[in-house]
Amino acid sequence: MGIEWVDAPVSGGSEGAVNGTLAVMAGGPDEALDRARPFMEAYSKSIVHVGEESGSGQMAKAVNQVLVVVNQLAASEALLLAEGAGLDLNRTLSAVEGGAAGSWMLSNRGPQMIERDWRPGFTIDLQQKDLRLVLEAADELGIPLPGVALVFQLYRSLQTQGLGSDGNHALVKALEHLSGVELGA
Repeated sequence: MGIEWVDAPVSGGSEGAVNGTLAVMAGGPDEALDRARPFMEAYSKSIVHVGEESGSGQMAKAVNQVLVVVNQLAASEALLLAEGAGLDLNRTLSAVEGGAAGSWMLSNRGPQMIERDWRPGFTIDLQQKDLRLVLEAADELGIPLPGVALVFQLYRSLQTQGLGSDGNHALVKALEHLSGVELGA
Protein backbone atom coordinates (compact mmCIF):
# COMPACT_ATOMS: atom_id res chain seq x y z
CA MET A 1 0.00 0.00 0.00
CA GLY A 2 3.02 2.30 0.06
CA ILE A 3 2.72 3.10 3.76
CA GLU A 4 5.83 3.74 5.84
CA TRP A 5 6.27 4.60 9.51
CA VAL A 6 8.03 7.64 10.98
CA ASP A 7 8.31 7.99 14.73
CA ALA A 8 8.42 11.71 15.46
CA PRO A 9 8.16 12.74 19.11
CA VAL A 10 8.25 16.44 19.91
CA SER A 11 9.66 18.79 22.51
CA GLY A 12 8.66 22.33 23.40
CA GLY A 13 5.75 21.95 25.78
CA SER A 14 2.29 23.38 25.39
CA GLU A 15 3.78 26.75 24.46
CA GLY A 16 5.54 25.20 21.49
CA ALA A 17 2.36 23.45 20.39
CA VAL A 18 0.33 26.66 20.56
CA ASN A 19 3.01 28.70 18.78
CA GLY A 20 3.89 26.07 16.17
CA THR A 21 7.50 25.96 17.36
CA LEU A 22 7.89 22.36 18.50
CA ALA A 23 11.15 20.51 17.89
CA VAL A 24 10.62 17.18 16.11
CA MET A 25 13.01 14.24 16.51
CA ALA A 26 12.22 11.90 13.61
CA GLY A 27 13.22 8.31 13.03
CA GLY A 28 12.51 6.24 9.93
CA PRO A 29 13.34 6.04 6.23
CA ASP A 30 14.37 9.25 4.44
CA GLU A 31 11.57 8.93 1.89
CA ALA A 32 8.91 8.55 4.58
CA LEU A 33 10.16 11.61 6.43
CA ASP A 34 10.25 13.61 3.21
CA ARG A 35 6.56 12.82 2.65
CA ALA A 36 5.61 13.68 6.24
CA ARG A 37 7.79 16.80 6.55
CA PRO A 38 5.28 19.32 5.06
CA PHE A 39 2.70 18.29 7.66
CA MET A 40 5.21 18.48 10.52
CA GLU A 41 6.28 21.96 9.42
CA ALA A 42 2.82 23.21 10.38
CA TYR A 43 3.60 22.72 14.08
CA SER A 44 7.38 22.77 14.32
CA LYS A 45 10.36 25.05 13.95
CA SER A 46 12.86 22.20 13.82
CA ILE A 47 12.67 18.73 12.27
CA VAL A 48 15.80 16.65 12.70
CA HIS A 49 16.14 13.18 11.20
CA VAL A 50 18.01 11.28 13.90
CA GLY A 51 18.11 7.81 12.32
CA GLU A 52 16.80 5.46 9.65
CA GLU A 53 15.42 2.96 12.15
CA SER A 54 11.97 3.25 13.59
CA GLY A 55 12.45 4.08 17.26
CA SER A 56 15.34 6.46 16.66
CA GLY A 57 13.04 9.43 17.29
CA GLN A 58 11.90 7.91 20.56
CA MET A 59 15.48 7.42 21.71
CA ALA A 60 16.28 11.05 20.84
CA LYS A 61 13.21 12.05 22.89
CA ALA A 62 14.64 10.03 25.80
CA VAL A 63 17.89 12.03 25.47
CA ASN A 64 15.80 15.22 25.46
CA GLN A 65 13.98 14.19 28.63
CA VAL A 66 17.25 13.48 30.45
CA LEU A 67 18.37 17.01 29.65
CA VAL A 68 15.00 18.53 30.59
CA VAL A 69 14.77 16.97 34.05
CA VAL A 70 18.41 17.36 35.02
CA ASN A 71 18.26 21.01 33.90
CA GLN A 72 15.07 21.44 35.93
CA LEU A 73 16.78 19.95 38.96
CA ALA A 74 19.68 22.38 38.51
CA ALA A 75 17.34 25.37 38.09
CA SER A 76 15.38 24.32 41.18
CA GLU A 77 18.48 23.90 43.32
CA ALA A 78 20.00 27.16 42.10
CA LEU A 79 16.91 29.26 42.81
CA LEU A 80 16.48 27.59 46.20
CA LEU A 81 20.10 28.45 47.05
CA ALA A 82 19.49 32.06 45.98
CA GLU A 83 16.36 32.20 48.14
CA GLY A 84 18.20 30.75 51.13
CA ALA A 85 20.96 33.35 50.70
CA GLY A 86 18.43 36.18 50.60
CA LEU A 87 19.12 37.19 47.00
CA ASP A 88 16.51 38.88 44.84
CA LEU A 89 15.35 35.93 42.73
CA ASN A 90 14.41 37.88 39.61
CA ARG A 91 17.69 39.78 39.56
CA THR A 92 19.66 36.62 40.20
CA LEU A 93 17.84 34.90 37.36
CA SER A 94 18.70 37.84 35.07
CA ALA A 95 22.32 37.71 36.19
CA VAL A 96 22.85 34.03 35.35
CA GLU A 97 20.51 33.11 32.51
CA GLY A 98 22.54 34.86 29.81
CA GLY A 99 25.80 33.15 30.73
CA ALA A 100 27.12 29.62 30.74
CA ALA A 101 24.48 28.57 33.28
CA GLY A 102 21.59 29.59 31.05
CA SER A 103 19.06 27.07 29.77
CA TRP A 104 15.57 26.94 28.31
CA MET A 105 14.27 25.48 31.58
CA LEU A 106 15.85 28.26 33.63
CA SER A 107 14.61 31.09 31.39
CA ASN A 108 11.12 29.71 30.82
CA ARG A 109 10.33 27.88 34.04
CA GLY A 110 12.46 29.93 36.44
CA PRO A 111 10.05 32.90 36.38
CA GLN A 112 7.12 30.55 36.91
CA MET A 113 8.85 28.98 39.89
CA ILE A 114 9.55 32.42 41.38
CA GLU A 115 5.89 33.41 40.94
CA ARG A 116 4.75 29.99 42.24
CA ASP A 117 2.83 29.48 39.00
CA TRP A 118 2.52 25.72 38.61
CA ARG A 119 0.52 25.75 35.37
CA PRO A 120 2.00 23.01 33.23
CA GLY A 121 3.77 23.18 29.96
CA PHE A 122 4.28 19.48 30.70
CA THR A 123 2.83 17.79 33.78
CA ILE A 124 4.66 15.78 36.41
CA ASP A 125 2.52 12.74 35.52
CA LEU A 126 3.55 12.94 31.84
CA GLN A 127 7.17 13.55 32.82
CA GLN A 128 7.09 10.43 34.98
CA LYS A 129 5.77 8.36 32.07
CA ASP A 130 8.70 9.56 29.96
CA LEU A 131 11.21 9.01 32.76
CA ARG A 132 10.03 5.41 33.19
CA LEU A 133 10.77 4.89 29.47
CA VAL A 134 14.18 6.58 29.83
CA LEU A 135 15.12 4.44 32.82
CA GLU A 136 13.94 1.25 31.08
CA ALA A 137 16.01 2.08 27.97
CA ALA A 138 19.05 2.92 30.09
CA ASP A 139 18.65 -0.35 31.99
CA GLU A 140 18.50 -2.33 28.73
CA LEU A 141 21.66 -0.56 27.54
CA GLY A 142 23.42 -0.95 30.90
CA ILE A 143 23.86 2.81 31.27
CA PRO A 144 23.56 4.30 34.76
CA LEU A 145 21.52 7.51 34.98
CA PRO A 146 21.67 8.46 38.66
CA GLY A 147 20.46 12.04 38.10
CA VAL A 148 17.36 10.87 36.24
CA ALA A 149 16.67 8.25 38.92
CA LEU A 150 16.86 10.94 41.61
CA VAL A 151 14.48 13.24 39.73
CA PHE A 152 12.11 10.30 39.16
CA GLN A 153 11.96 9.72 42.92
CA LEU A 154 11.49 13.42 43.70
CA TYR A 155 8.60 13.58 41.22
CA ARG A 156 7.19 10.41 42.78
CA SER A 157 7.12 12.19 46.15
CA LEU A 158 5.12 15.00 44.56
CA GLN A 159 2.73 12.54 42.95
CA THR A 160 2.03 10.97 46.35
CA GLN A 161 0.99 14.46 47.49
CA GLY A 162 -1.52 14.69 44.64
CA LEU A 163 0.59 17.13 42.58
CA GLY A 164 0.90 15.06 39.40
CA SER A 165 -1.05 17.60 37.35
CA ASP A 166 1.35 20.44 38.28
CA GLY A 167 3.94 21.54 35.76
CA ASN A 168 7.21 19.60 35.84
CA HIS A 169 8.92 22.75 37.15
CA ALA A 170 7.11 22.06 40.46
CA LEU A 171 10.08 19.77 41.12
CA VAL A 172 11.30 22.62 43.30
CA LYS A 173 8.48 21.80 45.76
CA ALA A 174 10.17 18.51 46.64
CA LEU A 175 13.42 20.34 47.36
CA GLU A 176 11.57 23.00 49.36
CA HIS A 177 10.16 20.24 51.52
CA LEU A 178 13.64 18.79 52.10
CA SER A 179 15.21 22.16 52.93
CA GLY A 180 12.44 24.00 54.74
CA VAL A 181 13.10 26.96 52.41
CA GLU A 182 10.39 28.14 50.01
CA LEU A 183 10.83 30.30 46.92
CA GLY A 184 9.28 33.71 47.32
CA ALA A 185 8.85 33.33 51.07
